[in-house]
Amino acid sequence: MNSSEVLEIFKEITRIPRESGHEELMTAFLQDFAKRRNLECRVDPIGNVCIVKEASPGKEDVPTLVLQGHQDMVCEKRNGVTHDFQTDPINYVIEDGWMIAKDTTLGADDGIGVAAMLAILESDLPTGKIECVFTISEETGMDGAFGMEKGFFTGRTLINLDSEDEGQMFIGCAGGLETYATFDYTREVLKAGNTILRLAITDGVGGHSGDDINKGRANTIQLMARFLCGELNRGLQLILIRGGNKHNAIARECEAIVAVPDSEATTLRFNSFSDDVKAEYCRTEPVIKMTAAQYGCTEQPVDSEVAARLVRALFACPHGVEAMSQDIDGLVETSTNLAAVRMRDLGKIEVLTSQRSAIASARKMIAAKVEACFVLAGATVEHTSEYPGWKPNVDSRILAQCVESYKKLFGFAPEIKAIHAGLECGLFGEKFGDLDMISFGPTLRGVHAPGEKLDLASLDKFVDHLVDVVTNFN
Repeated sequence: MNSSEVLEIFKEITRIPRESGHEELMTAFLQDFAKRRNLECRVDPIGNVCIVKEASPGKEDVPTLVLQGHQDMVCEKRNGVTHDFQTDPINYVIEDGWMIAKDTTLGADDGIGVAAMLAILESDLPTGKIECVFTISEETGMDGAFGMEKGFFTGRTLINLDSEDEGQMFIGCAGGLETYATFDYTREVLKAGNTILRLAITDGVGGHSGDDINKGRANTIQLMARFLCGELNRGLQLILIRGGNKHNAIARECEAIVAVPDSEATTLRFNSFSDDVKAEYCRTEPVIKMTAAQYGCTEQPVDSEVAARLVRALFACPHGVEAMSQDIDGLVETSTNLAAVRMRDLGKIEVLTSQRSAIASARKMIAAKVEACFVLAGATVEHTSEYPGWKPNVDSRILAQCVESYKKLFGFAPEIKAIHAGLECGLFGEKFGDLDMISFGPTLRGVHAPGEKLDLASLDKFVDHLVDVVTNFN
């Protein structure tokens, strides 16, 4: 088994639609994969899959090892790109040592982990019994891990293959939850003499709301709210605002349709604001765009009082790092992401945010702070999809074996870290008791955003390491 075999399987996976909540074709692919190789395959009522490779001769006494990844992917595309994630394969290129999807997400999170598991299942590597567990809807709330019943897998040692930095072994992660705020609104009459403009902020870098939250990237929703706040006292009426998408992605785009008494002056101010933004984010947002243009629209504006409360709340809402770890240098401990704002047809404006922390009390604190912001603005607020963190165990047996394997292969020790992102390990530990767990993977960049890419040199090392671990596990 080598990295070329893993990559070929991943290329096959990129042709399978598998957006979170729509993994049926991927689940069927896994079932067929097992059937064609005469491997035991279990599928639970919600779509989690477990494929079993029995122990090789002479390895019957080796403890069962669980390999785990998720079937789904985050589906994001650049503004203006025509791509249907329900039917179209992912378009990618191999360039300068990277596999890149330039206009969409690639799905290497966690398709490459899934591919590595499948390569092991069809290999003739001498191993003990291996259970490969493929969960559903990890990206939208870890639904598969939440719904999995005890006994679905039997091993007590688990390797999660959903990490994004080769050479780093992860032994802890943040927990999280989502906070929704809803504003009720009615429409009012367009003021005489007002001109309608479409304001747009596009091509933000975005990224993972955990891994990338401390990298100084712009949140386009908050930038738009910042500008609109300054225009409220100049007679601006808000007709529409929408931006962001997934709870676990930093908002890359936002648009607002507004009615203004002097469109030329508003356009000039927006252009000046664009210059300010580009200066403020000169290192982290190299291609962000901001445009203002007259727009044909028959929709009436949102009630001015509600619009003002909404815009000011979006501007005031906490976003970014709240606290750094007091135990691990450089690790974000607590953060919050202003993820999306969207208008519903039935008089509802919904704001989606997500919070992360390995400390449950801190996670609840930052969610309460976000709630306070929107309650003060007259919204109703609910919290949902909470999942636990994963407490590090530096005395882990699988950690020791993985570290020794890495040192043997590459001549130096890997970094031992915790990650400010959600991994299903936290849920497995809480639900299934005393599991010995670790997480590692090849290097990915730009996950949860168009331009996501996989470092092929790191894939070589990842596969060599994984093969050595599974063949020498005891």
